[in-house]
Amino acid sequence: MRATPSAHTSTSARRGYTLIELLIVITILGILGTMVIPSFGSTNVLRTQAAVRTIVADITFAQSDALSYQQSRAVMFDEDENMYTLVEVNGATLDADADALYDPQGPGQRYRVDFDEMDFGGAFIQNVSFNGGGDLIFDEIGGPVPAAGSGTLSTGGSLEVVGPQATYRINVAPFTGRVTVDQID
Repeated sequence: MRATPSAHTSTSARRGYTLIELLIVITILGILGTMVIPSFGSTNVLRTQAAVRTIVADITFAQSDALSYQQSRAVMFDEDENMYTLVEVNGATLDADADALYDPQGPGQRYRVDFDEMDFGGAFIQNVSFNGGGDLIFDEIGGPVPAAGSGTLSTGGSLEVVGPQATYRINVAPFTGRVTVDQID
């Protein structure tokens, strides 16, 4: 049997999209675009927050590592190089190269974190002040101390992480070493 002309035209008309269907899809995509595009601007804030979380985690790690091994540990901040190193305290002086803790993924297998990497969205470290210096030192029981080999407790301190859209202050409490974060505007 032969197909009738009316059956043939109805199937060929259903092969494309109607103008109404295309307008509906374009409108929905436009609405979704207006909701998604502004959130791309907040990625630098998220990267700055990642930098803050990384520092807080590493400070907490250094403190717990000191307690675990009953040996002093330090976090040596270098504002000029925009990085810090976790080190084992061996005596009255700190040496970021010779005494860096082991990190299989770190540069030279040293526990160093460089904020010039793209992961941190242009965040940088500034105003580091732990007892007037740039080193946060924990004694063998995890308490902050003012200097390597010191037996007195620290007065605490802070540092700031500055990003393109936000600034955060990381505070380390005296006696306990408790870490808190404040956003500065």
